[in-house]
Amino acid sequence: MLIDLIGYMAAFLTSAAFLPQAIMVIKTRNTEALSLTMYVMFILGVFLWLIYGLMSQDWPLIIANLITLTLAANIFYILICNCLDARKAAAT
Repeated sequence: MLIDLIGYMAAFLTSAAFLPQAIMVIKTRNTEALSLTMYVMFILGVFLWLIYGLMSQDWPLIIANLITLTLAANIFYILICNCLDARKAAAT
């Protein structure tokens, strides 16, 4: 019981810590200071943690990584769009 509580608290805190960054990027669409390579690696890592959680049926891991993956994917999408727009602008 205590181990589950610790897991859920950790899941909440790590997911909630990512929320301010996601809100800022979604509102401002500003991704200039973000690294594309970091986000690719981060999303892959979170996805693998999610798979691990699913395979081990570890609900704190599943919930935390599902939430974080959703937030990170939104930021990643905006980051990719901004990179593509910057390339288009540089080509003209």
